[in-house]
Amino acid sequence: MCRKSSSVTFSQNFPQEARGLSPGRNAGNSVIFQMTFAILTAALMIDAFAGRMKFSAMLVFMVIWSICVYSPICHWVWAEGGYFFDMGALDYAGSSTVVHFNAGISGLVACLVLSKRLGCGREPMSPHNLTFAMLGAAILWIGWFGFNGGSGLASNERAVMAILVTQIAAAAAGIFWMAVEWMLRGRPSLLGLISGAVGGLVVITPASGFVGPVAALIMGLVGGVCCFWGAVVLKHWAGWDDSLDAFGVHGVGGIVGAILTGVFATSAVTGTDMNPVMTQVGIQAASVLATIVYAGAVSWILLKIVDKVIGLRVTADDERMGLDLSLHGERIE
Repeated sequence: MCRKSSSVTFSQNFPQEARGLSPGRNAGNSVIFQMTFAILTAALMIDAFAGRMKFSAMLVFMVIWSICVYSPICHWVWAEGGYFFDMGALDYAGSSTVVHFNAGISGLVACLVLSKRLGCGREPMSPHNLTFAMLGAAILWIGWFGFNGGSGLASNERAVMAILVTQIAAAAAGIFWMAVEWMLRGRPSLLGLISGAVGGLVVITPASGFVGPVAALIMGLVGGVCCFWGAVVLKHWAGWDDSLDAFGVHGVGGIVGAILTGVFATSAVTGTDMNPVMTQVGIQAASVLATIVYAGAVSWILLKIVDKVIGLRVTADDERMGLDLSLHGERIE
């Protein structure tokens, strides 16, 4: 499809189907698929404040957050008539603004409002079961092919390319995170490998329907380094207690993915004309900044309201006992 004149808008020249959405084809499938994004975005946010929020407060916050934060941002980016959709923002499967970065910035606000876990910085808080962590990462990696490959709601060559670049970026980021960790700490770790792989998945997600294999390799390498910096260096410097690195991996990875999507998106994959690189990077950056301001501010307001009404944080005794046992009477042996 060629531009007839410079006045042709990006949304006219780049139809909704080419941007990871095709609700008109089957509205039921689209609703079900989109709801998985909504559910998982709220779930990702919990990583930032795990171990210190009341279960009741979490349920209330997740519901109102999904309505007041997730839904508007989703509309901005993915719906015809949405502000950033009409500007031409690219987010094929939800990383740059709608899902991962949105969850990352909102989770960071929540962990700051709740403050640190008891003993954070004084007691070791490493993962208690790397076998479960590896199993979870493997399931997540495989499931990610469905998210990225399925975002066009079609089984075609573009879906295959989305799956291929997802695999390349995840593998590259995992290896590069492990390499950086090896150089700086003197030894590699399984936790580093799987953290890097998840970071690579986050970074490639907004670009999965727009880039080729070489770009995916570069994005994975850059994403591995940047997510390592966010989860290890920035977290230590800032002193916040992001329990499972929601911001370090999903927030930082979402920013990197958004910007690099603007750099590497190509008409060879999309089959449509693209904006000039610097124009597209500017649009991507604007969508990121808008998400920071809106998601951060509204999340803070909602958290304060929930805290006033029912309280956010568990008691010190419940926290020391562990929330699985103190709130649910369950234990994983």
